[in-house]
Amino acid sequence: MTSPVAALLWTVGALFAIALGAIPLRTGRGTPVVYGATALVSVLALGIAAAALLSVGAAPSAIVLPLGLPWLGAHFRLDALSAALLVLVNLGGAAAALYGIGYGRHESAPGRVLPFFPAFLAGMNLVVLADDAFTFLGSWEVMSLASWALVMADHRNAESRRAATIYLIMAVFGTMMLLLGFGLLAGAAGSYAFGAMRAASRAPWLATPVLLLALIGTGSKAGLVPLHVWLPLAHPAAPSHVSALMSGVMTKVAIYGFIRIVFDLLGTPPWWSGVLVLAIGGLTAVIGILSALMETDLKRALASSTIENVGIVFIGLGLALAFGANGLGAAAALAFTAALFHMLNHTLFKSLLFMGAGAVLTATGTRDMDRLGGLIHRLPATSALFLVGAAAISALPPLNGFASEWLAFQAVLLSPDLPQWALRLEVPAIGGTLALAAALAGAAFVRIFGIVFLGRPRSAEAAEAREVDRFMQAAMGILAALCLLAGIFPGLVVDVLQPAARLVTGAALPNQAGIAWLSLVPVSPSRSSYNGLLVLVFAAISAGLAAWFIHRFASHAVRRAIAWGCGFAGPTPATQYTAESFAQPLRRVFGSLVFRARETVVMPQPGDPAPARFEVRLIDPAWAAIYTPLTRAVGFAADRLNPLQYLTIRRYLAVVFVLLVLLLLAVAIWR
Repeated sequence: MTSPVAALLWTVGALFAIALGAIPLRTGRGTPVVYGATALVSVLALGIAAAALLSVGAAPSAIVLPLGLPWLGAHFRLDALSAALLVLVNLGGAAAALYGIGYGRHESAPGRVLPFFPAFLAGMNLVVLADDAFTFLGSWEVMSLASWALVMADHRNAESRRAATIYLIMAVFGTMMLLLGFGLLAGAAGSYAFGAMRAASRAPWLATPVLLLALIGTGSKAGLVPLHVWLPLAHPAAPSHVSALMSGVMTKVAIYGFIRIVFDLLGTPPWWSGVLVLAIGGLTAVIGILSALMETDLKRALASSTIENVGIVFIGLGLALAFGANGLGAAAALAFTAALFHMLNHTLFKSLLFMGAGAVLTATGTRDMDRLGGLIHRLPATSALFLVGAAAISALPPLNGFASEWLAFQAVLLSPDLPQWALRLEVPAIGGTLALAAALAGAAFVRIFGIVFLGRPRSAEAAEAREVDRFMQAAMGILAALCLLAGIFPGLVVDVLQPAARLVTGAALPNQAGIAWLSLVPVSPSRSSYNGLLVLVFAAISAGLAAWFIHRFASHAVRRAIAWGCGFAGPTPATQYTAESFAQPLRRVFGSLVFRARETVVMPQPGDPAPARFEVRLIDPAWAAIYTPLTRAVGFAADRLNPLQYLTIRRYLAVVFVLLVLLLLAVAIWR
């Protein structure tokens, strides 16, 4: 009988075969074939991974293939953690492929997307299955290069080229950091297999550089601040179903890399590692959602909110590190489960939202929110499904986003059990940061949904939009249904995730399936409980009674009248709120502090027919503090080192000799 890991490798091989087969099918006619085949393989891989995850107590499945380094081979392993991540990867991949059957018909150059889409999925599957550093990094590069090619699909667009260039630089930088981290984990023996790294004994001081390198290497792919600058550029530049994969899935693969290195291979990190991860997670959550509030491009706003959700996940991981280092296994399991649950939820609702943005782009041809509006009448199905995703990401019950963030707050409330005062002071502050991010997320998605779908159309394209096809609607409908189900039955989802939590933290939450009314009780009924089903029933009954009361006692006549024009005799779409005006109060509160916001009003002189202009200038603090000075420094160094390429052979040999001597001295001192 074929082992689960071998079966999953066969599905990866099938994805690579589809990628090769897509090369001669690079026309519109090949679109349903490639995406349909990718969807079927992803569903098969999803089933295998889900079966492995549900096989509680099953031993990890491993295999070694004669590939890669001759003395090492390619190690692959399937355990509870990798099975949970493979469920996320292939669930998101199957939904994106189904969506692509319809969306791909509208692509101007399908040949630049079709071969790389299944290869991207294959690379992400391999990263999760890899069980040695060489295979992990090779798979990581496949994932990075395939996604880079997808970002470059619209290569004639200067914005896409710039986004792809920055993304590639950050990807190479992140891979280099991971390579150094694995080198430290391998040690002098140089054993790159993960099993040997787990068993190795290493100096305590190595925990610090490995943790920092893992944070930088995986954080540059996940979108941690200040390594996030590529994400709002690259995710919107890709086709919308690829954006859904990059934002909803690839960022989770990067977080998996952090979990695998820090929680598994490194052992038990010191307690202060929780302080660092918590601080970075809180900063990432707030800056990410503030960036989303300032954006007027629909896809860039969604990409920025991904940064916020990555920050929420790292808050959970930071809590798990802090609790685990102090021997609080149950609390660590709660925090880690919250993080893993939010990873699943973000895969669902962010994929749904990017697909909704793709539907809007397909129907109107624009991502500029100030050119949209009134789409709830033209795209009723897309509007309803997008609303589900917006409510879920805003953490509104009974949807899934509320359940995972509620679990994170329950973990925060256990912070008095921590012995270190630094953590006792920091964790409540991070809890306040998490609450602030949740409130700002609600404001951000009220703004997005209101400007894009409500009101009156602000352009002819929005006024003439037509609903998208059934494939795109079906993919969004499946994800919306899963958002609702995961919110109504969070206890069942938590039970499914417990094998992964037990593997990582050594503990697990109490079994939730046997609790009355399918309630979620993470600690004890006396401390907290939540029941998504009762919330749904209460909301449905309340809404039904309100509708009945209005129809029973109000006028039965339907009255139609023009909307109030705010004092204007002839109301036009220009009198409505715009995306910038909606965000103005929050921009004036936070923008000056975080983004150095500058508002400029240009008023023409009396008699000048030129229109007045209002401009807002925002500066990402990471660009201002890190990347702009770094770019200047690199340019300065390149100018100074440029004469080296004109040296004679004798001078080249002299330079090489000096560098070799310095390297040997460094090795001698190190020993």
